[in-house]
Amino acid sequence: MTPLLPSPSSVPSPGPASVPSPASPSAAFTAPSGKDATQRHPDRPCVTELLLSAFAGHRNVGLPLGPFTLLAGASGSGKTSALRAYEALARLGGGAELWEAFPEPDACVPERARADAQRRRGFRIGCTADGPEGPVRLEVAVQAEPELRIVGERLTADGAVLLETALRDPGRRTVQAAWHTAGSTPVTRAPLPDDRLGTALLPLRVAGKTPGQRRVLAAAEQMVVALRSVFACDPRPDRMRDPVPLGSGRLLGGCGNLADVLWRTQAECAIRYGLLVSAVRAACAGPVAGLRAEPYGAGLVRALLDRGDGVRTDLVRLGDGELRYVALALVLLTGPGVLEVDAPGEVPAALQTLTVLADGLDRGLDPLQRAELLRLAARMCERGHIRLVGAVSDASWAAGVGGVTVVHLDRD
Repeated sequence: MTPLLPSPSSVPSPGPASVPSPASPSAAFTAPSGKDATQRHPDRPCVTELLLSAFAGHRNVGLPLGPFTLLAGASGSGKTSALRAYEALARLGGGAELWEAFPEPDACVPERARADAQRRRGFRIGCTADGPEGPVRLEVAVQAEPELRIVGERLTADGAVLLETALRDPGRRTVQAAWHTAGSTPVTRAPLPDDRLGTALLPLRVAGKTPGQRRVLAAAEQMVVALRSVFACDPRPDRMRDPVPLGSGRLLGGCGNLADVLWRTQAECAIRYGLLVSAVRAACAGPVAGLRAEPYGAGLVRALLDRGDGVRTDLVRLGDGELRYVALALVLLTGPGVLEVDAPGEVPAALQTLTVLADGLDRGLDPLQRAELLRLAARMCERGHIRLVGAVSDASWAAGVGGVTVVHLDRD
């Protein structure tokens, strides 16, 4: 197979040596307590490592991801950019075009990256997805300047390159792709568009007639399933207090339509609704007998806390920390059917995993709310159908809690 287009200064080589082990100084981590390091491959495909070879402020960084991961570091250490890279990969895995995944590509280029002779600069990200096929690694090289395009991609498993693409002719909006066949022809070559992830397109291009083709398909499908169903969540209390129109009942990333989702949840799932009320009761001030949504004017609905003595508190009276806690608890206790995510409908729900990305996970929470959210997240992530990657400035409050992977980012 032909190698990816090299460009040492603007887009680093995607070889395996470019990403260090998780124990590198730039990304020290603490593994979950009480867990055996040699675990079998999960039945549900999931992303177990985020690779930031050259992205924003990150260079040669590998971030290990467990079922519940906290990215900890001071302001400027790259927590938000790491979550942004994960979300972008998820969008590409779902078939989005490059500009949809990277609306501001210039911000993704490392600040000190030098342009090459053709004035090109770019960035490189990737991930490892574990599942029934074992670990599968994806690396993507993106050119941000002078125009946005994918210039190289590599999908590997067990040391074998299953798919590799490279930009051969800058005048064409395609990359030359080569994938493993293992039949009478060991490699199949064909052009692929330079604005979409080749891995996500393989199921449409590979027939699956030979064992080699089936291996490529299985690895690509595992990667795509692992990347999809990502919900980037950053609750905005200022948008959660007002009545909202009745809509789809699917929670948005800013949680501004919380009342609409509560209206749906209380009617459709008594068990999850009861768990939500218990979680709110444990961390909100005053007595809580229920968390309800009710009509408010023509086509509007509002959310209230039922105090149990005939008093109902409108959410407009709640503090920012209480509102963020309620929204995050709702996210953890619901699923893809209630959240605005791109779930792979062709995959049985029993084989899907929802990944929640929460920037500033503990922002505005008091110690009690933080502790209750930590326990709730650990409990829900342990069950396997949901994973959480949260960014915090200090993760000392999570010390001693089983099932939490803490990754410490160094600002330097």
